[in-house]
Amino acid sequence: MSQFLNLTIEKIHKGLTGKKFSAQELTQHYLDTIQEKDKDIGAFLHITEKMALEQADVVDKAIANKEEISKMSAVPYAVKDAIMVKDVPCTAGSKILENYTAVYDATCIDKLKTKGAICLGKTNLDEFAMGSSTEHSAYKTTKNPHDLTRVPGGSSGGSAASVAANECIFSLGSDTGGSIRQPASFCGVVGLKPTYGAVSRYGLIAFASSLDQIGPFASNVEDCEIVFNAIKGIDKNDSTSVELKQENSKFDIKKVKIGIPKEYFAEGIDKEVKEVVEGMIEKAEKNGAKIEEVSLPHSKYALPCYYIVATSEASANLARFDGIKYGLSVKGKDLIDEYFKTKTQGFGDEVKRRIMLGSFCLSSGYYDAYYSRAQKVRALIRQDFEKVFKKVDFLFTPVSPFPAFKLGEKMDDPLRMYLADIYTISVNLAGLPALSMPAGKVGKLPVGLQIIGNHFTESKILQAGKFIETIL
Repeated sequence: MSQFLNLTIEKIHKGLTGKKFSAQELTQHYLDTIQEKDKDIGAFLHITEKMALEQADVVDKAIANKEEISKMSAVPYAVKDAIMVKDVPCTAGSKILENYTAVYDATCIDKLKTKGAICLGKTNLDEFAMGSSTEHSAYKTTKNPHDLTRVPGGSSGGSAASVAANECIFSLGSDTGGSIRQPASFCGVVGLKPTYGAVSRYGLIAFASSLDQIGPFASNVEDCEIVFNAIKGIDKNDSTSVELKQENSKFDIKKVKIGIPKEYFAEGIDKEVKEVVEGMIEKAEKNGAKIEEVSLPHSKYALPCYYIVATSEASANLARFDGIKYGLSVKGKDLIDEYFKTKTQGFGDEVKRRIMLGSFCLSSGYYDAYYSRAQKVRALIRQDFEKVFKKVDFLFTPVSPFPAFKLGEKMDDPLRMYLADIYTISVNLAGLPALSMPAGKVGKLPVGLQIIGNHFTESKILQAGKFIETIL
């Protein structure tokens, strides 16, 4: 099986076209790996073995007929179970959608299918993407491949863990307040949260519509870039999506100015995490980058601002799960009773908590005091970034104030759990792109570096990430 070690998208393409292995053999290898490893890790909720082998057969026939195949043909991937894959269950990690099967493909899945990539299955997540540890799933708890006693992060913990455990080449997740970047940091993989609108959200089960964004996980920055370029772009089914131009400008570290937000290195960050990230910044400086301390003064309000905006939007979005047309349906004595019983049994504690918070923030007499005010604070957070990006090209920050924590450690204290995303949520509030990539370790636990860029500068962030990989 040595031909399947340390594979990348480029190596798979060369292996297939050079007849070193077939798409069937490659797909079977990853299905066997999932069978062997996932009993311990619990990254997957559904395995799509039959569909994967059928897709592999199509690629093998194309190669046999000497047809040209795309770079992503037969590349095995996994999908967060909040993104629709036609004819496959889509539960969003919730009992309320336990019996729901997707009737259409999300736009990002449609694009990957067109390019011949092979879906191996759906990965675990915090219910409706609400959580930072993947312990809020209604089905199972996913474990961190680096230490099975610790969390993989969340809410896209299953997607991050599947890549870290080499159960697939890349995976898709969604990021509402750090749900790609934080698990990428905890699991020691690369995760990209694109600019809001860069990737269509059509086919993603909505949590907070003004914050959600689909993005990729991979084991290296180049693979992350290839996947992002495959799924990005405008979509008639998503009015917030935009067309991105491909930028191929040369990256020169000596012409780069990196901003270090002082607020991200103040109280609350683990000393060892701080040392790892600062060590990475020093390496960039030694290689010619200019470093400048900057300030994002309103970032201290980001956490309360986020939890008002996100829960308000969630309370509106989750109203559709009423058991009438699809999903769990619990009979009651009348329609209202049916709604109450279905939602009481179908939603978990964290989802109920956020729906109640959001409903309160939007209720008569409180809208102006909470939601309207939070949107004004959000505008100030966005302005902070606008000012900073007039002076610097990127911001380098930690992804999380601590490495992966123990399973169960923060379950009884929601506020401590929410603090896991303190360095990531401002990016969502401002709609910016950001990359999480491995920067080092604390013991055997990975620590991520977050590279934040201005709107629609994904290509520059990814170039910076590739450079950081070379100096690590």
